[in-house]
Amino acid sequence: MTNNGKSASGKSNDLNENQPDNQVTRRDFLNAFAAVAGTTLLSASLPWLTGVTAQAGQAASPSNRVQLGFIGTGSRGCYLLELLRRVPNADVAAICDNYPPNLQKGLELTGGKAKTYTNYKDLLARNDLDAVLIATPLYEHFQMVIDALAAGKHVFCEKSMAMLPEQCLQMVQAQKQSGKILQIGHQRLFDIKFLRAMEMIRSGDIGKITQVRAYWHRNNDWRRPVPSPDLERKINWRLYKEYSCGLMTELASHQIQVANWALGAFPESVSGSGSINYWHDGREVYDNVNLVYRYPGGIHLIYDSLTSNKKYGLEEQLEGNKGTIEPEANRFYLENPPAAPGIVQLVNSIEHKIFDAVPIGGPSWVPENPSEDKGHSLHDKVINSDGSDMEMEAFVAMVRDGRAVPGHLEQAYYATVSALLGHQAMLENRIIAWPKELILQ
Repeated sequence: MTNNGKSASGKSNDLNENQPDNQVTRRDFLNAFAAVAGTTLLSASLPWLTGVTAQAGQAASPSNRVQLGFIGTGSRGCYLLELLRRVPNADVAAICDNYPPNLQKGLELTGGKAKTYTNYKDLLARNDLDAVLIATPLYEHFQMVIDALAAGKHVFCEKSMAMLPEQCLQMVQAQKQSGKILQIGHQRLFDIKFLRAMEMIRSGDIGKITQVRAYWHRNNDWRRPVPSPDLERKINWRLYKEYSCGLMTELASHQIQVANWALGAFPESVSGSGSINYWHDGREVYDNVNLVYRYPGGIHLIYDSLTSNKKYGLEEQLEGNKGTIEPEANRFYLENPPAAPGIVQLVNSIEHKIFDAVPIGGPSWVPENPSEDKGHSLHDKVINSDGSDMEMEAFVAMVRDGRAVPGHLEQAYYATVSALLGHQAMLENRIIAWPKELILQ
């Protein structure tokens, strides 16, 4: 097991009450969460919120501590381990990775206190662990989650859920049978910018959403250094179809989750095209993808991702008839922003002079210019978190209280299956309709 995703940095993502006045505090997050918890956002998320606020500002008692095992200590795993160090009532008692350099890094992040394993089943056999966190390559998720739930553990697993839609369904069924928590790593569900965005959408601030555009653009080959050729597939697993579904499960699943969340629905069908048009280096997964997802009511998500140009970065554009929200940038824009009071009369006068009389033989069309609205912040404080820190705190709180966030697993399920159906649509070059048997009952 090795996970070479997001680089673990030393940068603080802590949301605490001691930050400067212009930065988001933990209370800001809780207020944002409370504002949307009673809507269809997450189908009433108060169990977690209640558990967290009940503990706010209090020292955790020894009986209140959560014992955790960690499976997969690559870069993403180590990033989450770093965040867990800041959760006061979380103890990482065991870690597992079968790649020695990663195992050593994980051990160092626990201060050398955790017991180490190279076989995850040995870790699961421990009776003193309340929960396990899984941050391994995609192809290992399914069996590890099934085994962890069967071992009586609560589970956090990084996205995406699995490589096959049927496996995702089995994971949901296994969670229901076990009665344990299964949380999937979609940190935007715990990001204050996105919570504000969903509050605005539910309040009708941007009107009816009629289209979502999303993209994730990078300019790198996605490769990791390999100390010896026999480790190529182990370290660069994302590039091979036996282990990975490429851009769809590594990147697109996050943004499809946002679209599903905003629309309160999952796609009816998807079509798309992908290719390897730049990185001709032996990889087996596409280096660029373009897809159209159709939702109920004829609404579309237009999605593209590529790895040879980074100018536009990443964004989800939630477009309504009254405005647009770009949550990654912490911005929203109005279709008809109010004019500054002092110039309203002047603008009206100019418009009348230009448009009241249309000359004969003049142009039959006028080009549409972009809105002149410069945009407004979703949140007026500095946000140094992508939601991962609150996601870790939430998981520990849920394990401690034995209560999951209602609707969270469903969000992850529909996001992953949507991504996998998009992957299938590109491979088979056809429109894929959502199979009825994959609708959760």
